[in-house]
Amino acid sequence: MREADRPQKNRARKEKADILFLNGIVLTLDSASNTFNPGGIAIRRGKIESAGPSDEIQSAFESSETLDISGCVALPGLINAHTHAAMTLFRGLADDLPLMDWLQGHIFPAEKNLNEEWVYWGTMLACAEMILSGTTAFCDMYLFEHKVAEAAKRAGMRALVGEVLYDFPSPAYGEIENGLRHTELLIDRWLGDPLVSIAIEPHALYTCSPDLLKKCHEISVRREAPLVVHLSENEAEVEQTLSMYGRRPVAHLEALGLLGPRLVADHCVALNETDIGMLARNQVKVVHNPESNMKLASGIAPVPRLLESGVTVALGTDGCASNNNLDMFGEMNTCAKLHKAAALDPTVLSAETALKMATGSGARALGWEGLTGQITPGMLADLIVVDFRKPHLTPVYNPVSHLVYAAGAADVRHSVIGGRLVMKDRTLLTLDLEEIFGHVREFAKKTGAGS
Repeated sequence: MREADRPQKNRARKEKADILFLNGIVLTLDSASNTFNPGGIAIRRGKIESAGPSDEIQSAFESSETLDISGCVALPGLINAHTHAAMTLFRGLADDLPLMDWLQGHIFPAEKNLNEEWVYWGTMLACAEMILSGTTAFCDMYLFEHKVAEAAKRAGMRALVGEVLYDFPSPAYGEIENGLRHTELLIDRWLGDPLVSIAIEPHALYTCSPDLLKKCHEISVRREAPLVVHLSENEAEVEQTLSMYGRRPVAHLEALGLLGPRLVADHCVALNETDIGMLARNQVKVVHNPESNMKLASGIAPVPRLLESGVTVALGTDGCASNNNLDMFGEMNTCAKLHKAAALDPTVLSAETALKMATGSGARALGWEGLTGQITPGMLADLIVVDFRKPHLTPVYNPVSHLVYAAGAADVRHSVIGGRLVMKDRTLLTLDLEEIFGHVREFAKKTGAGS
């Protein structure tokens, strides 16, 4: 018998993986910022099994789904920590208006005509846009959120969703007592789901009475669910809260007992040093929405000061009626540049900080810390692959810098959520775009607002 034909007794058997990525740059974005080049990733049973040098991954694992990502960068999926997904239906409606005029004069009236079917298809459109642009998880606040949850589940996206709650009747549930019951039913319905979880989501201090805010907090504590609220979005809100309650918005929430680690505060633009100190002491999580805040002329959130104070700051797009897209690459780019210009300091917010705001900090803010936001063995396999074989991404000196300052949504090549390929080679695997377009265009025609 020839030597080559003899059994190889000492040859280690390869472990089985569901998906292998090989030969790319792997940015783990873990606490040590480990990078492997060329690197590989093994995914099994929905989680990261291993990440390391490509040759080691290839030697240790085998899979029927092996993707060569030469010339590409793999990183954790982006997390859109604040949006209103179904507002894709209102993209471009009532642009170039102040916040309160836009909201009360145009958006609230338009939303009175919504129903659950339109929210479902608007969310499906949002999920398609987010997957195509590298977002693997999002936090949503809107109407008919049971349909948002269903759409996210069908798309294969990770989502934290909550029915928007306010004092006046909602087109989704009517009186607020029904809204509180609906929220608890949502928690029961999605308890233990691998992709969808539920938050308690009072809209804002100017639409929610102190009594309603306290009831929402009680549910959050009892059900161990995140509490999400718009907070200090602009100076007008601060003045209104001072007029109504004699306290600034952050102090008002502290007086009501709402500040705490479960609270996710969206926007936080109009803050003073006392506000920042209260948020930091109470471990409140903040979501920065730079493009929406710019478009509505709300101001610039003091993100560098929040970060210096130890506050977790995540990144979100807000809804398509005030942005007007769900592109987290654009949001990272704007975030990093906006604060440099505001401070006249190019070092005040780095590309790495912006990228971590869109990944690990998003996971921490939404209650997923230790589950996603990094490429680390044992964590959920939520990751994207960005194709750097493009003129605008060549040469590569610093891949993190390129991701924030040069890459765009269309550069995302593959997307994996919970170990499942939801996009491969720019093709959506869980959604039918033409079906979605047909439904959304029908809505636009019915409203007389577009096509």
